[in-house]
Amino acid sequence: MAKLLIPILIGVAASASMILFSLINRTKLAELVSRLRSGDLISNFSFSGLINYIKVSVSPKANPNPSSIESSAQLDLTVLNCRVQLTKQQENNSDSDAFSVEICGSIHAPQDVSSANLSISIVDVTEPKSQGEPVQALVRQWQMPDSSVFCYNAKLGKLPHQVTTISDWTSIALLRLDWLALPRKGKRELMFITSIFPAEGGEQLAWARCYFTYHNRDFGHLDLQENVQRAKTLAVTLAFAVSAADNKLYDCEVELIKNWARDNIDLSEASNKERRKLEKALNETIAFFRDGNQLNNYDICREIVGIAPLAVRYDILNLCLYVAQANSSVTKEELTVLKDLANWLDIDTDKFREMVEKVLPVDMHEVLDVETILGVTSDMNKEKARRHLNKEYSKWSARVTSSDPEIQTQADQMLKLIAEARSQYVG
Repeated sequence: MAKLLIPILIGVAASASMILFSLINRTKLAELVSRLRSGDLISNFSFSGLINYIKVSVSPKANPNPSSIESSAQLDLTVLNCRVQLTKQQENNSDSDAFSVEICGSIHAPQDVSSANLSISIVDVTEPKSQGEPVQALVRQWQMPDSSVFCYNAKLGKLPHQVTTISDWTSIALLRLDWLALPRKGKRELMFITSIFPAEGGEQLAWARCYFTYHNRDFGHLDLQENVQRAKTLAVTLAFAVSAADNKLYDCEVELIKNWARDNIDLSEASNKERRKLEKALNETIAFFRDGNQLNNYDICREIVGIAPLAVRYDILNLCLYVAQANSSVTKEELTVLKDLANWLDIDTDKFREMVEKVLPVDMHEVLDVETILGVTSDMNKEKARRHLNKEYSKWSARVTSSDPEIQTQADQMLKLIAEARSQYVG
């Protein structure tokens, strides 16, 4: 049953995430083909409309597939062509990986157009059955209005002729990779769309697309969203492990975990069927732990570390602390599990103690664990232990006069514990 438990929870989260992502794709993806009016890029196509436009376009101003052509001598210079190369950008004595976007060919402009601007968008078209996913911008300067979708724009300057022909490949932009968030990790097929517009606004003068295969070593923005959902799903099992550490699952602890799961496993756009699956999975998890079964918490924590950022791991540990707090008493067994989780989730030791102080004040502890509460350890020599306890004494003695009676009480208890620790660790 243990082997079935986690996949059930994970499956619910994954289904909900896929539903959410498809809705985002349909309703929130910013439009990627832009017109320039009064210096601002104004969108002209929906995202899906853009892809269809590119697929069926027979515009004489666009080279349909220049990606496999390297020599400008082989190109049709009566239309605009573009290509992309991976390069380095030097800045502040350091090198950054960047995409160099180059163009050659012709820009056809009406007589009343004297200067032009350009925009560059990137779409991940790796998945054959997908219309594509836009690359997002990590830098606000290159984000489209009301969206994180990447769109680079710049001034090209004055057009010397009504038909301006660029006979050799010319770099028009260096797009640093640390500006970009690709959808997925791994080998990605990227489509670059370059558009030229009159600086004064109006119909686009020329556009071109090209393709570039890039191996993304980092998690993509869709990966990260799915990973966070997976980590939160796994968090539920850790929370139940804390609750069951003393061989009891109190109703208040169970209800706290269930409410957290409902709020954090994203089912906002899911069907009633998906919601029922979540409730069923939670009830099966409760039954699993009430039968005295256990999971490998270490393996679960290490998986979470591999997929979730530190902030999410803090949230998970915080949930576990509040589970221990739920019945107003924390047992030695619960505290042992919490210490292990903090260690396995790579949580800073001092930060863990601060979290314990906030959520589990000393009067809740059935057994006082001096090392966890005060941070003093048996491997400290006497001088190091003395300095550490003096620091703790200064912190808590300043809180004895607090206007909050609960803080006063906690400070008095901590000072007594510090005195006991001095005799044990310092002598």
